[in-house]
Amino acid sequence: MKICTFLHIPPLLISALICCSVKDGEILPPTIQKLMKGYNKYLRPFFDNGPVAVGMSLDIASIDTISEINMDYTATIFLRQRWTDERLVFQGNKSLSLDGRLVELLWVPDTFIVDSKKSFLHDITVENRLIRIFPNGTVLYALRITTTVACNMDLTKYPMDKQTCTLQLESWGYNINDVMFYWARGNDSVSGLDTLRLAQYTVEDHYTSVSEAMYETGNYPKLIFHFELKRSILYFILETYVPSSLLVVLSWVSFWISQSSVPARICIGVTTVLTMTTLMMGARTSLPNANCFIKAIDVYLGICFSFIFGALIEYAVAHFCTLHHPDCNHALMYRGHHPQDCDEEVNGVVTTIASDSSRAKRRKEPSDQAPARAATAEPDPVPHAPASPEAKPPRALSKPLARCVRNLSLVRQMLRSVNCCHVENPHYIDNYSRVTFPLSFVIVNMLYWTYYLYL
Repeated sequence: MKICTFLHIPPLLISALICCSVKDGEILPPTIQKLMKGYNKYLRPFFDNGPVAVGMSLDIASIDTISEINMDYTATIFLRQRWTDERLVFQGNKSLSLDGRLVELLWVPDTFIVDSKKSFLHDITVENRLIRIFPNGTVLYALRITTTVACNMDLTKYPMDKQTCTLQLESWGYNINDVMFYWARGNDSVSGLDTLRLAQYTVEDHYTSVSEAMYETGNYPKLIFHFELKRSILYFILETYVPSSLLVVLSWVSFWISQSSVPARICIGVTTVLTMTTLMMGARTSLPNANCFIKAIDVYLGICFSFIFGALIEYAVAHFCTLHHPDCNHALMYRGHHPQDCDEEVNGVVTTIASDSSRAKRRKEPSDQAPARAATAEPDPVPHAPASPEAKPPRALSKPLARCVRNLSLVRQMLRSVNCCHVENPHYIDNYSRVTFPLSFVIVNMLYWTYYLYL
């Protein structure tokens, strides 16, 4: 019965009863009661006289985190909105500061943060909201918000990159025919960035812009705050670039170690390769595992890994060429070395080049001296025994033997061209590497830093 009686009360009376009371039955002060008399918070100001203009300003309290993995940033901001409501004009020369809980009695813009993943309003010790009404009907509404906003980042030049993030404010339900957004003081509407200190970034520039968001339901006002962040590279130089460069230099130490010291050179090569692999894995822990991003730090680590791996392969090639080079003794003798030096350089394996040459000389001597003996020797009266079955006429073996010799010589030439790269002495490969590796690394570094810093 009471419900039915309540439904027959005129709507204006219901509005007056609602506006003249707060939660828990508290009664509003007389000044506020006078302002709220006949006020309808469900209708915007200037309902029949064009859109209401809402001015915005921001104060960036802090930017807590900037995540490359999630492509977002978390910031705490003070959002201030100003608009004029002709229904709140009152006599006097002082503004009225109201409790934040009275915002439920007023019309406020339905502003929201575009691309916000998670936001919350601070409520310690009470909800951090401010309402201030001026005599001309201007309303100041301020909020303290912490929000996580998406920021599309281009990491191709990481860690020498610059990121431009935005904070966009839009009206949710009121289109441009109902509400108009504008920055209260232009580019000066955003403050706090000059004193902001970030861990890895510095704020280089910031500016504001006004736009419109076009949706299927209409065009809505939009305010955009742009700020450009430049990453501090000093941390990455000390953490990644210097260690990787030192590992490359460490791999060059093997060029000054004798080729006979196989364990020492292999240990240096394998250790530097494994350490470089660990460094590459550690550098990617704080980055997104997206295949579309080939970052500058990945390029540099790949270059360093290639030089380190190349130093290991260089020793394998040099050692292999030393073992299989047929003219090792002759090259060393020609340069004033002794044959035993060649034996020492092949990891203790005693070569048989000298013995093979002596056996070949002994085989050659009988064939050269045979005609002379045949001319001076007397005829043997005793007949010789028939030849063994293995003995064949030299003419029968001439063609296959010649073909085999030609094939072997061709294979030997191919192996020399592939394995030794026409190096007369394989031991000079280390000498060449001592110059080519550092010079190539310096040139590549110059090209790398020029491209990523200035292009």
